[in-house]
Amino acid sequence: MKTISRAATAMLCLCLAGCMSVKLNFLTDKTDPLGEFVLSGSSGSEKILILGIDGIISSSPGFDLIGETPSMVEDIVSQLDKASSDPAVKAVILKIDSPGGATTASDIIYHEICAFKEKRKAKIFAMMMDVAASGGYMVALPADKIIAQPTTVTGSVGVVFMRPKFDGLMEKIGIEVNVSKSGGYKDMGSPFRPDSAEEKELFDGMVASLNRHFYALVAKHRNITAENLEKIKTARVFLGAEAKDVGLIDQIAYPAETIAMCRKEAGLSPDASVVVYRRKSYPNDNIYNRSAMQTRSGISLVNLGPLEEISSIKPGFHYLWTGLCGY
Repeated sequence: MKTISRAATAMLCLCLAGCMSVKLNFLTDKTDPLGEFVLSGSSGSEKILILGIDGIISSSPGFDLIGETPSMVEDIVSQLDKASSDPAVKAVILKIDSPGGATTASDIIYHEICAFKEKRKAKIFAMMMDVAASGGYMVALPADKIIAQPTTVTGSVGVVFMRPKFDGLMEKIGIEVNVSKSGGYKDMGSPFRPDSAEEKELFDGMVASLNRHFYALVAKHRNITAENLEKIKTARVFLGAEAKDVGLIDQIAYPAETIAMCRKEAGLSPDASVVVYRRKSYPNDNIYNRSAMQTRSGISLVNLGPLEEISSIKPGFHYLWTGLCGY
């Protein structure tokens, strides 16, 4: 183990120093094609694709030791395109473990799932894991059936507008930013000054508009009573049983039960293959492998843990449950 570690360190130093350019076959990046890997089942003529939606939803690419990694939006669209060209894919299970993310990225993924469903007429199930909140809930809406674990946290239907504000700090340390602008609202939302009353009103209007869009999608896909809709509009989160009571989900079941249910409702045989798309193979693979959709090499110079997730949140409008944005 020490010999391998020393060799890897030496090779890394050479690469960083610019002395060599080499492609290591145990690392993957976005230039590697998606491959299909069978998790269970043996019927190649009938497939269920497990499509993972893990982490904060974003259209921004990532970076690691070997270069750029695809954004979540890019990777999900790539997987849907691959599935769309394979007539054997009869159903898709969205395996969601996400607190949501950027409004536009969440909306794009929702739209792409809807487009795939319309084109392929395939059954789609949403299988919620630890959390499927806000944008993580939005992307589940096109599913024919939404299924959660008893311990799943979901809901948080709404939008949040987040941006840093430095005006108080700048005043304390005696720094100011002079701005010449072409219109009164040109620097609206600037982190270097407080918002005016008019600007706050404009931002509140934008938040309300994005909220209405989210509510409209919930109303389109879910049969929810007016009383329960009022509970949902508080943007609170729910555990599995209560989420079922208010109509956000259809059923509580564990993953093996969800796959069996999907096979049955899609009219597939009991040995229909369960597959994933990714760029790397794993021994002893199964549906609980969170790397199933992973496009990163898994190697970085510094492991920031939750801080790496938080750092991916840009200022702006988000369908995001901020209570768990760095899990």
